[in-house]
Amino acid sequence: MRQGWPLAAVSFATLAAGAAQAAEHGLSGEKASFPPFDPAHFASNLFWLAVTFAVLYWLMSKIALPRIGEILEERAGTIGRDLDQAAAMQAKAEEMAQAYEKALAEARSNAQGIAQAARETGAKESDAKRHATEAELAAKLAQAEATIAKTKTAAMSNVRGLGSDVAVAIVTKLTGQAPTAAEATEAVDQALARG
Repeated sequence: MRQGWPLAAVSFATLAAGAAQAAEHGLSGEKASFPPFDPAHFASNLFWLAVTFAVLYWLMSKIALPRIGEILEERAGTIGRDLDQAAAMQAKAEEMAQAYEKALAEARSNAQGIAQAARETGAKESDAKRHATEAELAAKLAQAEATIAKTKTAAMSNVRGLGSDVAVAIVTKLTGQAPTAAEATEAVDQALARG
């Protein structure tokens, strides 16, 4: 409030001078004119204009404008800090985005590696099972072939003996004479060798 007292004093003095002049014109009986347009008051009005301008100029240059300058500098500093923080945050966000993309690429690569390893493991297990099954089937096939060969040999020996018996029976029935067992066996062996 101390800074505004010169302005208030100047304004009060101007009003007081104007009131005194109005009272003076009112007593003489003349019609009072508006003081700023009265040529008699031009000199005092110009004086007070110069004083008021000088006081206002001094107040503005010493008090108001430095404060406004400080405020503008503070705002510029705040804006600069905010812009620096925004740039730092943007750089950090870009780093985080790059790190995320890198982690995502690594995760994809790892997932592909795991899938490939699983496929290879599955293929190895499948091959092992297939080889085991093939070996088991080959063993069963060999056993079946051995059984078939044994059965065939047994059947052939039975066929030979049965063939001999049948040959003896047929020859006896046709000719009425029974051939010897050795002759019948030899004839069966010759027939088997041809067939």
